[in-house]
Amino acid sequence: MEKLPLPGDDEGSGMTGGQSQSQLLDGVEDLSQGGVSVDPSRPAWDSKLQYVLAQVGFSVGLGNIWRFPYLCHQNGGGAFLLLYVVLLVVVGVPLFFLELAAGQGIRQGSIGVWKHISPKLAGIGYSSCVVCFFVALYYNVIIAWSLFYLGNSFQYPLPWVQCPETSPNRTVKECLSSSPTSYFWFRKALDITDSIEETGFNPIMTGCLLAAWVIVCLAMIKGIKSSARVMYFSSVFPYVVLLCFLIRGLLLDGASEGLIYMFYPKLKIWGQVQVWRQAATQVFFALGLGFGSVIAYSSYNPRHNNCHRDALMVSSINFLTSILASLVVFAVLGFRAKSIAMDCVVRNVELLTEMSSTGSAHQQWLPWSDPRSVSLGDYREWFSHHGSQFGSNITDCDPEEEMSKGVEGTGLAFIAFTEALALFPGSPFWSALFFLMLLNLGLSTMFGTMQGILTPLMDSFKVLGRHKTLLTVFSCALGFLIGLLFTQRCGNYFVTMFDDYSATLPLIIVVVFETFSVSWLYGADRFLDDIEVMLHWRPPVVYKYMWKYVCLLSMIGLLGASLLRMLFKRPTYTAWNHSTAKETTLEYPGWALALLAMLILIASLPIPLGYAHSLLQARLGRAGGGGSDEQEAEPERRPKPGSTAGDGDEDGDDDRPAASFLPIAVDRYRLLPQQEEAEDEEEEEEEDTGV
Repeated sequence: MEKLPLPGDDEGSGMTGGQSQSQLLDGVEDLSQGGVSVDPSRPAWDSKLQYVLAQVGFSVGLGNIWRFPYLCHQNGGGAFLLLYVVLLVVVGVPLFFLELAAGQGIRQGSIGVWKHISPKLAGIGYSSCVVCFFVALYYNVIIAWSLFYLGNSFQYPLPWVQCPETSPNRTVKECLSSSPTSYFWFRKALDITDSIEETGFNPIMTGCLLAAWVIVCLAMIKGIKSSARVMYFSSVFPYVVLLCFLIRGLLLDGASEGLIYMFYPKLKIWGQVQVWRQAATQVFFALGLGFGSVIAYSSYNPRHNNCHRDALMVSSINFLTSILASLVVFAVLGFRAKSIAMDCVVRNVELLTEMSSTGSAHQQWLPWSDPRSVSLGDYREWFSHHGSQFGSNITDCDPEEEMSKGVEGTGLAFIAFTEALALFPGSPFWSALFFLMLLNLGLSTMFGTMQGILTPLMDSFKVLGRHKTLLTVFSCALGFLIGLLFTQRCGNYFVTMFDDYSATLPLIIVVVFETFSVSWLYGADRFLDDIEVMLHWRPPVVYKYMWKYVCLLSMIGLLGASLLRMLFKRPTYTAWNHSTAKETTLEYPGWALALLAMLILIASLPIPLGYAHSLLQARLGRAGGGGSDEQEAEPERRPKPGSTAGDGDEDGDDDRPAASFLPIAVDRYRLLPQQEEAEDEEEEEEEDTGV
């Protein structure tokens, strides 16, 4: 069959008034295998730009700012970048396209999509909702932290520039032993305990968390229309800030060293399983796979929107954003490391001068008279020849050592980067700009996460759909109440627990079942047939083999590697010890491990429960003698587009029934009137045609 040309943008962007371009004719809803019907009043995006910004805003989040640069730096620089691109192309993009196509074609949230394919798969959607809720609980805490730092940025000097004094000429010991930025983060912001087993109430963070949930609730309360308008600002503003920081950062002393340090390739890391696992996990989370948010957003698209182009575009924007953020982060961190190293040089040269004046050091060992005139290169060369003769009094000043400190996760944003911002001229302005950017990135991702919860519930339970405002307020209120766990003084340790374990494994399990269901249970060929009907052109056949083999085996391998890591290495967390003013690695206590296991179980359990519930319903139906049509009646087999009814598919399984995943043919569509036309006008039109 000759492939039809690619549809133009006009087919995907002509949406107005919150109404989709087409709807199924009467009776087509009955084709839904899981009883899921298409709602003709379903809202839609006002424009293609609005939709793209929403998808980009959800996929581009805080992980692009602090997780990707850290992984790139720790795992071979340029070598990790190349590995990431390979995994993004062969795993990330195909799975992202799969979710976009499923959501757009079935026009339901994650629960409805998988129930539509088969009632036995409804549990996949429920698992997605549970994981989304877990992520929303701790993700909004990070937004609360950003609000706290944003509020403290409107001071000069910044409150984390210098250590506080308990009395005249007496500085807090914990601050002197660490740094002003570390002290402000651990003591002023978190007021953190020494372990996860100690508790305490943090009223300031509780107030910030309440403010964060109020913002999310107000933005989500009117559905995608409200959140989409916010997206125009929240999705674009971070790029403006990143570009400003990039221009400013490249002009700083030490920026080039920071970029070289980051991107210098170390190809030998390709032989380490851990590096592959981290790269695959980053691809997985960067695109938001398994959350259901991608499906929810695409379900508001017109049916003939080119979702394949969207998958390529959003994935590319996500990757380029990670690169842009890495350039900014390591340019600024290079400046910070160079500044700290130069302070170290001045301090050591002053000490050498003092030792020389007292006779404890020979003058020939001190070739400089002015400590501030010494270059970093000259000092390090001198230290390599003579430093060992002075013992521990004189230290090396290595900027690379400073580059490796505090560059992971929250340590990058709230310690290392804030310390660098304090060195900027006009530091309050840059600090406010940075944390406003973090706030926008967090909110745009949070909107998508909440959409992954609300959309499936409203689509699957019509009672909830009729009370959208009440559902939104209740969800946000429940999120705030449970989120009080994270605003305790030990709350940061629970954030780490949820981030590392409660979301990772369940999401991988969800995506494994999604891929297996589409490519093997439903059939990759039939899925491509349905996409061809939807898009008016057939995607490359390579996607069939990607879904069936490469993506599925990669996700199973990632799941196995994550499970083995948990089994052979007891889960640990990084705690702050106030007496030593240093971070230390502790093992989770027994009750915390039990909580971890319970969270993973709760998020994964809906999948087998949904399957068991479907089987039980089928058996009860047969025992009652009635038998449900959707359980017992096999749907009529539909030939592939362009083939005759007797043709078999590529795999030769001619007798396999075809589930009605998408509408059967284009002639089953009719155009909808624009939303601006009132219902009475539509009735008059029907009367004119004699209906």
